Amino acid sequence: MNLSRVFISSLLLLSALQGTAQSPSYKNEFGFRSDNDSYLAYGQDRYYTNGLFIWFRRATDQRKLNEKLDKMVWEVEAGQKMYNPQSGNITDIDYVDRPFAAYLYAGGSMNLLFKSENSLKISLQAGTIGPNAKGEEAQKLMHSIVGFYEIKGWQWQVNNEAGLNADISYKHFLHRSGPGTTDFTIDSYANIGNTFAGAGAGLLFRAGELRHLFHSAITESTVSNNSTLQDLNDREFFFYARPMLHYVAYDATIEGGLFRKDKGPVTFDVKPLVFSQQAGVIYSKNRWTADFSVIFKSREVKSIARPHQYGSAALSYKFD
Repeated sequence: MNLSRVFISSLLLLSALQGTAQSPSYKNEFGFRSDNDSYLAYGQDRYYTNGLFIWFRRATDQRKLNEKLDKMVWEVEAGQKMYNPQSGNITDIDYVDRPFAAYLYAGGSMNLLFKSENSLKISLQAGTIGPNAKGEEAQKLMHSIVGFYEIKGWQWQVNNEAGLNADISYKHFLHRSGPGTTDFTIDSYANIGNTFAGAGAGLLFRAGELRHLFHSAITESTVSNNSTLQDLNDREFFFYARPMLHYVAYDATIEGGLFRKDKGPVTFDVKPLVFSQQAGVIYSKNRWTADFSVIFKSREVKSIARPHQYGSAALSYKFD
């Protein structure tokens, strides 16, 4: 049984075990997310091949917010994204169709959740690409633990460059069905920095047992601190889909460091327009939230690199 099936089975079991419990509120949350193309059991190991992230979130006292805001959530996060060509075992530079690269970072964000169910999240990250991001060491360790093939080719990764990146995400609620089982939201973002720069917009669709968007895992806002509003349900268990069109102005994991003259032995230009489709399922009740999704992306690199896909699994725990 592959890891994605294990995660989904665990999610269903968690739902069954907590199905009759009440849903108290908690103001702190700790969680992690893992992205990997092996979750889809396609036998591939290419392009965006692994991501690992941890976070801590805390809701401010909601009694002290202005009348338009329901909630303000602060977050600190650290993570690593890892990229390789068509394989992690490359013995000839001519087979590099996307650069070996990693991005290691830490950052913080402020998430504003409005009573209108719109939301605005502002994030700032400081990090690095290149050997300082420890992509080679992380991939070799992971492959040795799980018994995968030998890693070769990281001598051709992009060169070091420190990065400072800002991101603004905005969700605009559109419509919810009468019984509250489906809804639609415009999802958009813009980022600027010397590692990543661009913008994107799409449509977020949810179907199932829903909560308001100011208290939902889909908006990273399940924590509360003296909330007074009545929610639609005491838990969430829903399917979601998020098609999105991205404009890519710069991606240092493909093009090398923005301010470096020597960017690395192999770099490429980006394809400026990329389409993605994410589909997944979320369960959230009491202290626990679980999320599993699959993401499909069109070609990102002006090379022979193909479209790619990967899975993403997240688990978080809330407390006071």
